[in-house]
Amino acid sequence: MVLNLVMCVCGLLFLYIGNAQDTIVPAIITFGDSIVDVGNNNYLSTLFRADKPPYGRDFVNHQPTGRFCNGKLATDFVAGTLGFKSYAPAYLSPEASGKTLLIGANFASAGSGYYDKTATQNHAIPLSQQLKYYKEYQSKLAEVAGQSKAKSIMKDALYVLTTGTTDFIQNYYTNSYLRKTYTVEQYSSMLISLMKNFTENLYDLGARKIGVTSLPPLGCIPLERTLAGTHESGCVSQLNTDAQGFNKMLNNAATSLKKKCPDLRLVIFDIYKPVYDLVNSPSMYGFAEAGRGCCGTGTVELTTALCNSHSLGTCSNATQYVFFDSAHTSEAANKVIADEMINQGLSII
Repeated sequence: MVLNLVMCVCGLLFLYIGNAQDTIVPAIITFGDSIVDVGNNNYLSTLFRADKPPYGRDFVNHQPTGRFCNGKLATDFVAGTLGFKSYAPAYLSPEASGKTLLIGANFASAGSGYYDKTATQNHAIPLSQQLKYYKEYQSKLAEVAGQSKAKSIMKDALYVLTTGTTDFIQNYYTNSYLRKTYTVEQYSSMLISLMKNFTENLYDLGARKIGVTSLPPLGCIPLERTLAGTHESGCVSQLNTDAQGFNKMLNNAATSLKKKCPDLRLVIFDIYKPVYDLVNSPSMYGFAEAGRGCCGTGTVELTTALCNSHSLGTCSNATQYVFFDSAHTSEAANKVIADEMINQGLSII
């Protein structure tokens, strides 16, 4: 039903814009972590890289792209629905130059988060640095398109911010100092303040259409089900409660930001519910396995490092799996998530 709605809406949008442009928005600018990283970490000295098989095995060229997935990310599907025939490049890649910059850029880095120290300890690109790269991008775009056209592109572009998961599963939950210093609510509040500051800075730089994704159900991620949920048969309820608390704060922050920033079109993409539904009712969506990743042992889902060319038990058909590795959803699941994002984001596009 959601897919039919998306197709119908996109058809109406196409009729509305006619032949004036090939895409519904001129560019897509992406910030965040491994959920949306398309290869920036390939150019960093970090353990968080997806530059070896079986990552990318179901992508267009069947080669690793830097995406933590067997194929397309949810944002790739969103780009396709909006009319893009190619994807905005990873900013650190050689492809991020010349006319390619006209369709946007991706600044995301696996291991990053709202909290800069999360990225620093993972040797990833902090969100503050991603914003600095965006300022560089603005200058490069002006050189390619001219000041006036560049300003128009930046104003009408779709901005996507997807982060926060790493702040919890690879920092707060594993960092005894943070847990002693902050309650979950206090830590979440700190992250929300960083999110609001980042969004306001982006707004001051010309962004007007911004989509921020919520946290997924943290307790349903195979990694966390193994590390923290050995006493539970399904998702780890406490971690899901933490995610829900953060998401409530995130929605309140969005309301506050829209009141403060004139003409800001900001939407929170709820990915908690679609991922939760996929995990708890996989067969309804055509999946057979939601408790472990396609690439892993099925018993010790510890790190994304399990997903490499020597991994034991890597599945032959990832379309049957909600997760591809121990922390990231498969291409098939990403399609379901993307359909929900499009449906929720109509107000900003």
